[in-house]
Amino acid sequence: MFFRKSAKSSGKGSNLTAFIDEGSEIEGKFTFTGTVMLNGRFRGEIVSNDTLIIGEKGVVNASIRAGVVTISGEVVGNVMGSERVEIRGSARVFGDVEAPVVVIEEGVLFEGHCRMTKGGPVEAAAPVRDTVVSLKRPG
Repeated sequence: MFFRKSAKSSGKGSNLTAFIDEGSEIEGKFTFTGTVMLNGRFRGEIVSNDTLIIGEKGVVNASIRAGVVTISGEVVGNVMGSERVEIRGSARVFGDVEAPVVVIEEGVLFEGHCRMTKGGPVEAAAPVRDTVVSLKRPG
C-alpha cells in the first residue's frame, strides 16, 4: 500500500532503466532504451532515441545523440537531441549542441555552437556538418 504504482505511468522519461554512478569509468559505444542517469566517467559514443541524464558528477568525453539530453555535469563533444537538450546549473559543455528545443540555464559554461533544428528520430538524423557562420557586430 505504501508503494502504489500509478496506473498512468508513462514509459518515457519517468523511471530510470540504468544508473551509472561515481567511481564507474566506461569506454566505447553505449546504446540504450529508456532513461539512463550517468554520474560516472564515459568516453566514446552514446546513441539512443530516449533520455540521457548526465548528473553533476558525470564527466563525458563523447559524441551524444539521443532523444532528450539533460546535462548537469561536464561534456566534451557534440550533443544532438532529436527532441530537446537542457544544460543546467553548473554544467560545462565544450562542443556543439543541436536540437529543436535548447535550454541553457544561467551559470552554465558553454563553449561551442548552438543550432536549433526540426525534430526527428536519431537514426534518421542527418550528419552534423561543420559550418561556421560569421557574425558581424555593428560599429
